[in-house]
Amino acid sequence: MTGSTHLGRWVLIALAALTPVSSNHASDGNRPVGKSFATRSEVIARHGMAATSHPLATGVAVQVLREGGSAVDAAIAANACLGLMEPTGCGIGGDLFAIVWDPKSRRLHGLNASGRSPRSLTLEEFRRRGLTRIPSYGPLPVSVPGCVDGWHELHARFGRRSMASNLAPAIAYAREGFPLTEVIADGWARNVRNLSSYSNILAVYAPGGRPPAKGEVFRNPALADTLSTIAREGRDAFYRGSIAQRIARFMKAQGGFLSEEDLAAHQSEWVEPVSVNYRGFEVWELPPNGQGITALLMLNLLEGYDVAAAGFGSTRHLHLFTEAKKLAFEDRAAHIADPAFAAIPVRGLLDKAYAEKRRALIRPDQAAKTPTAGNPQGGRDTIYLCTADSDGMMVSLIQSNYRGMGSGMSPDGLGFILHDRGEAFDLAEGKPNTYAPGKRPFHTIIPAFVTRDGEPFLAFGVMGGDMQPQGHVQVLLNLFDFGMNLQEAGDAPRAYHTDSSEPTGERIAAGGQLFLEHGFPAESARDLVRLGHKVGFTGAGNFGGFQGILWDRTNRVFIGATESRKDGQAAGY
Repeated sequence: MTGSTHLGRWVLIALAALTPVSSNHASDGNRPVGKSFATRSEVIARHGMAATSHPLATGVAVQVLREGGSAVDAAIAANACLGLMEPTGCGIGGDLFAIVWDPKSRRLHGLNASGRSPRSLTLEEFRRRGLTRIPSYGPLPVSVPGCVDGWHELHARFGRRSMASNLAPAIAYAREGFPLTEVIADGWARNVRNLSSYSNILAVYAPGGRPPAKGEVFRNPALADTLSTIAREGRDAFYRGSIAQRIARFMKAQGGFLSEEDLAAHQSEWVEPVSVNYRGFEVWELPPNGQGITALLMLNLLEGYDVAAAGFGSTRHLHLFTEAKKLAFEDRAAHIADPAFAAIPVRGLLDKAYAEKRRALIRPDQAAKTPTAGNPQGGRDTIYLCTADSDGMMVSLIQSNYRGMGSGMSPDGLGFILHDRGEAFDLAEGKPNTYAPGKRPFHTIIPAFVTRDGEPFLAFGVMGGDMQPQGHVQVLLNLFDFGMNLQEAGDAPRAYHTDSSEPTGERIAAGGQLFLEHGFPAESARDLVRLGHKVGFTGAGNFGGFQGILWDRTNRVFIGATESRKDGQAAGY
């Protein structure tokens, strides 16, 4: 294929995928804050706010707040409901991360509730089986699930209500049933088809021989019993008691390695969030083993450009974003892992001088084909939710099974699936993220927070694998560079670049591929191709899902938003 023919092919794809839009932000005649893309009004309330990916979970969170619960109580209650209602993204078989703004101490607290690999599973065992990467499903990618311990750590420090009260709504919905929403129903059916050969999947998630459809009422009495045991006996029931025994027994029968000893040894870790300043705002992420600092690397690179002058959706905006992503993701692949097993130069990676050196590699007129990681000096399916209470506590929480419903390992009688987060380990020797027993894998799920002048400003997140740091950056560009409000910042069309820096992926092509969501100007796609970008389009599920709560300290109100790519809702009182 000649160069000109190749160029024309991608222009045609881009033009077919995208619709031209106006660059101005004038009224569309229907709403005074109308945009050239579909959006709606923000939710504004005085006393409390919740934003989750399911309306019923949001309703539960708001009710907890109304009854005097803290933002942490509301987040736990909502997360428990989401594990039942959106098992395609989360559940007690997965991990959890959170950032909490505590109005008493006037500071942020970070929680890493991710689990470690089985101690009896070695790198040599993977070699013996002839594997060059950890499988996506089955017993081998299962690591210790940290969610339940994460709930209890958060509750012990910031909870006001009993854990039994927080879990009661999810238990009731699990016994009485709830109707499936549209996006979740679609993902549910696809996950069940994919995992149907594994024990208990059909019995739990496809009663009657098929997965429930949109609007149908689903019940999970086994999960109700499991949550009731946790409510009654506490976190030890999951990590040392009857639930731990059943998990270990099932995993052994499936040829797995996760044991009672692995579960009993688990503990979450309170960590200090890390930040960079972008346009006068402090943007906070959690340190590794999560990928949060990748978003901060991208912001440091983009800070050196007048992004606002480029204009939203322009060729320059999308080109600079993509080139910054490429450089940041190479550093991600080279440096991010469990800090207990690798020396990670976090301070050097986030240094402004380091960003300046890396920025010099970005060419304004050409897409990079083979970027490499720098040398700083040392010092896929998920739910995200946020809550805020009347005292000013704000919670940014993310929780995941990894690949949709997870590994397919559903222990007998417990009503949930264990995650497959261990797939993200590297089986090549000598890398920071190389598999080892008792090690936390590279993690994609990242909550975020923004402060200004030492005051809380925004709790937000964007779910969706390696889209997450890209989504964080795009939401912040929309807010700080393009002047959008919180709802618009989430609804605006997104770009998603993918290449060999994914933890288990293979290089698609030199320079990777840039996918643009419907709504960007066709002219931008055409010009990006001329710069050397390979441009295409993909489904809405590849662009993540956003929730956010902003504190308007002038009017002293909370502003909430959740986007239309998911089934979610923001609500307050």
